[in-house]
Amino acid sequence: MSTDTQRLLLIDGHSLAYRAFYALPAENFSTSTGQTTNAVYGFVSMLINVLADEEPTHIAVAFDLGRQTFRLAEYPEYKAGRAKTPDEFHGQVELIKDVLKALAIPVVVKEGFEADDVLATLACQGAAAGMEAGIVTGDKDAYQLASDSITILYPKRGVSDLTRMTPAAVEEKYGVTPANYRGIAALVGEKADNLPGVPGVGEKTAAKWLTKYGDLPNVIEAADEIGGKVGGSLREHLGEVERNYRLNQLITDLELDVSVADTRRGEVDREALDDLFDQLEFQVLGRRLEALLGSTTEERPSADIPEPRLLSAAEFTSWLQAVDAEAPVGIATDAQFALGLGTVDSIGLAQHDDVVATDLSRLDESGVDALSRLLAEHAHLTFHGAKAQLKALVQAGYPMPWLETDTEIAAYLVVPDQRAYELTDLCTRYCGFSPGQTEPEEGTLDLALGGADAALRALGRNAWSTVQLAAALRAILADAKMVGVLDEIDMPMVTILAQMELSGIAVDLTALQGLIDEFGAQAADSAEAAYAAIGHEVNLGSPKQLQAVLFDELQMPKTKRTKTGYTTDADALADLLVKTGHPFLEHLLAHRDSIKLKQTVVGLHRMVADDGRIHTSYLQTVAATGRLSSVDPNLQNIPVRTDAGRRIRDVFVPEQGAGFSELLTADYSQIEMRIMAHLSGDESLIAAFRAGEDLHSYVGARVFGVGVDEVTAEMRSKVKAMSYGLVYGLSAYGLSRQLQIGVDEARELMDGYFERFGAVKAYLDSSVENARSVGYTETMYGRRRYLPQLTSDRRQVREMAERAALNAPIQGSAADIMKIAMIRVDAALREAQLKSRVLLQVHDEIVVELAAEEYAQVAALIRSTMGGAAALSVPLDVNIGHGPTWQQAGH
Repeated sequence: MSTDTQRLLLIDGHSLAYRAFYALPAENFSTSTGQTTNAVYGFVSMLINVLADEEPTHIAVAFDLGRQTFRLAEYPEYKAGRAKTPDEFHGQVELIKDVLKALAIPVVVKEGFEADDVLATLACQGAAAGMEAGIVTGDKDAYQLASDSITILYPKRGVSDLTRMTPAAVEEKYGVTPANYRGIAALVGEKADNLPGVPGVGEKTAAKWLTKYGDLPNVIEAADEIGGKVGGSLREHLGEVERNYRLNQLITDLELDVSVADTRRGEVDREALDDLFDQLEFQVLGRRLEALLGSTTEERPSADIPEPRLLSAAEFTSWLQAVDAEAPVGIATDAQFALGLGTVDSIGLAQHDDVVATDLSRLDESGVDALSRLLAEHAHLTFHGAKAQLKALVQAGYPMPWLETDTEIAAYLVVPDQRAYELTDLCTRYCGFSPGQTEPEEGTLDLALGGADAALRALGRNAWSTVQLAAALRAILADAKMVGVLDEIDMPMVTILAQMELSGIAVDLTALQGLIDEFGAQAADSAEAAYAAIGHEVNLGSPKQLQAVLFDELQMPKTKRTKTGYTTDADALADLLVKTGHPFLEHLLAHRDSIKLKQTVVGLHRMVADDGRIHTSYLQTVAATGRLSSVDPNLQNIPVRTDAGRRIRDVFVPEQGAGFSELLTADYSQIEMRIMAHLSGDESLIAAFRAGEDLHSYVGARVFGVGVDEVTAEMRSKVKAMSYGLVYGLSAYGLSRQLQIGVDEARELMDGYFERFGAVKAYLDSSVENARSVGYTETMYGRRRYLPQLTSDRRQVREMAERAALNAPIQGSAADIMKIAMIRVDAALREAQLKSRVLLQVHDEIVVELAAEEYAQVAALIRSTMGGAAALSVPLDVNIGHGPTWQQAGH
C-alpha cells in the first residue's frame, strides 16, 4: 500500500464479538468483580492485530440493533432457531462499544437493517471515493462485495486467523465470481440465517448452473430445461430460492448518520481507555495496545533533568560520605533475578539535583562500607520496584536497605486497579516529565560494551525520578489520608517479603519426584481404562476426537453448543457422567485430574533452586483490595481440601541440618466473616463469634429455622457459600449456579438470611451507596479503592463496580490485618532474638520455619501478635499447628 493510499477498515461488531465469545472459554475470562470479559478480550485482541496488519486511515464498526429488520418482515422464520444468547455474553457488547468510543472508532447502526447492510454501504462509498476497503466479518454474505477495491477478511478460526477473500479467492473456493456468490447461497441455503436451500443441491452443482447460465435469474428462467432429480428439486423450490436471493442481497445505499469521511481515525482518549482496561483487568492487552498506538507524551526537555555523573570508585565513595542525612536519596539498580538468585552490577543515586552512577564491581572496601552505611542507616531511601533490588543487594553482600518509599507501591495505593506501574508512565502522569529510557537496552549492562555509559546514566535518571515521583505521590496520599497505610502497612511489608523470598522454603525432592511419577502413572492408567471402556485409543486431549466418541459413537446427550462443536469441558463431562454413568467419562475426568496434578508438581520441581528451596515472589500491586499474590511459582493456589493437594503440601519441609525442626502454620479463622460482623454491627453474628459458635451452623439454624444440632452438612454448605458470596456481591443467579439449585430457591435462601440478619443487609446496601456518593470505598485502615463506574449509565459497568464496592472494604480490611500481623510477628521474633522465621503467606495463613526448642515460645508469640492485630467487636481467632511438613503442620 502506498503511503498516500486511504484505507478503510470496516468491522462487523456482533459477528466478531460472538466469535470471540465462543473462541475463548468464558470461565477463564472474568474480572475480580465477576464480569465475564471473554468476548471483549477476544474482540479487542483481534482489533489490535488488524489495526497493526491493515494500517487503516479510516475505520468503523457496525452493530445490529435487533432482529426487527426488513428481512424478518418478509420472512418471519429468518434467523429463527438460533440458540439463546448465553448469559455470560450479556453486557459485553456495551463494554466493546465503550472501548471503541475511547479509541475514537465510530459505531454505526441503522434501524430496520443489519450490520452487513451498513458495512456494504460504507464499503461501496469508500470504493467510490478511491479507497481500499477491508471488511472484517464472519458472515459469508459479504463475499458478494469482493472487488478490486473491497477485500473481505474472514475469520477462519476464532477471531485471530483472518483469510483475505479477494475476487480471485472467492472464485477459487466457490467456482463463481463474487457477484454470483449470492446465487450459490440462495441455491444451497444458509443455515445460520435459517434459509433452507434446494434439497440435493450442493455448492458444486450450484456453481455449475451459475457458470452455464450466467447468474441466478437466468438459472431460474432455464429451470425447466435442467434435467435429473436435482432439476426437479429446483423446480419444486423456486419460490424459496427467489426469496433467499432477495434476502441475502446486501443493501449498498443506506442513508447513514456516519459518512466515510467521518470514519477517519481520530485521537484516542487515553485516560478513558486506561480506566476501561484497568476496570476490565486487561494488563497484557493494555501493553499491546500501547505498543501499537505509541507514546502520546511529550518528554520534558532533557536540560530539566540533571545529567548523571559517572563516578570512579574513589569519587563515588566521597559522594556517599557527603550525603545529607535529612534529604531523600533515590536509588536505582540493574537487579536481575532467576530462580531466587539475584545479580546487581550497577547503581544510580540521586540527592537534590546531584545525580551519580557507578559500576559496583569497581568499589573497594571503603566504597562498599560507605554504601552499606547509606543503605542500612539513611532514613529516606526511595526506590521504584524496590523488593527485587533489595534482594539483589542483600545477595551481593550489602545489608537490607532502610526503605522509606517504593514509588511503585505508592502509585498502587493512589490507583489500586491500574494495569501497570511503569516509572516513565507515572512520572509523565504525576510529575509532567519523562525520565526517558528507564530500562537499559539488552546487552548494554556489560560495562565492556559500548552502551555501558548509557546504561549507567539511565539508572541515574531513574534514581532522580523516583525522588520527584515520591514527593508527588506522597502529597496525593496525604490529601487522601493514606500516608499511614503506606508508611505503617505497605512499606514495612516490602522488606519482610524480601526476606521471606530470600529464605524460600525447603522441598523434599525425593517426595516431589515421587509425586511426579505417581501422577504420571495415574494418568497413564486412567487413559488405558478409558480406551478399554470404548474399545480403542483416542487422543484424550483433543476436543474434536472426544466429540466424535461421545456424541457420534456413544450417542450421549449433546452438551452446550460452541463454534467448534459441543463442549467437552470438565463441567459438561461431569454432568454427562451423572446422566449416563458411562465409565469412559469417569476415566477421562480422572485422567484430566492426574495430568493437571502432574503439571503442578513438574512446575514446582522446575522452580527448586540450587539451595533445594523454592523462592516464590509476592506481588503487592496486583489485587486492588490489597491482598498479596504469589508467582513463580504460585504457592497460594495449591489445593488444601483435596487429598492430592494435601500430598503436594507434604513435600514442603524445614531445612535439614540447619537447626530447624518443624514447620508451624497459623491462620485466622473466618476473618472476613468476623470483619463483616464488626462492620455491620449485627448483634446475632457478634454474639455467635463471642460465644465461640460454629458460625455456619449457627447461621444455618436461623436461616432454616432448626436447632443448631439439626443443621445438616448440606444446609451448612449452602449457608457457607452464601455467607462468603455476599462479601463478593453474589447474586441469586450466581448462588444458584454455585450450589446447583434453582434461582428461586437461591433467592429464598438469601431472603431468609437477610430477614434474620438485617444489619448485614443494611451494611451491604449502605456500603454501595456510600461509595457511590464519595466515589470510593475504604478499609478499616483507610485504604481506598476509587470506583467512578458506580455512577455509570451502563448497567453492566455499574454492577461490576457495585460488586467491587461490596467486596473491597471487607477483603481489603482482612488483607490489612494480615499485613499488620506479619509486621508485628516479624518484629516480635527479632526482639526475642529467635531463630525461627516466617517463610510463606497464603491468604489468611503464615508458615514459619521453627528452630529446635522454640515451638512454645513462637506459638505464644504468634497467637498474641496475630490475635491482637486489630481491635474488633469480635475476637480474632488464630489456629496454630506444627509438624514435619507443611501439610502435617495444618490444624
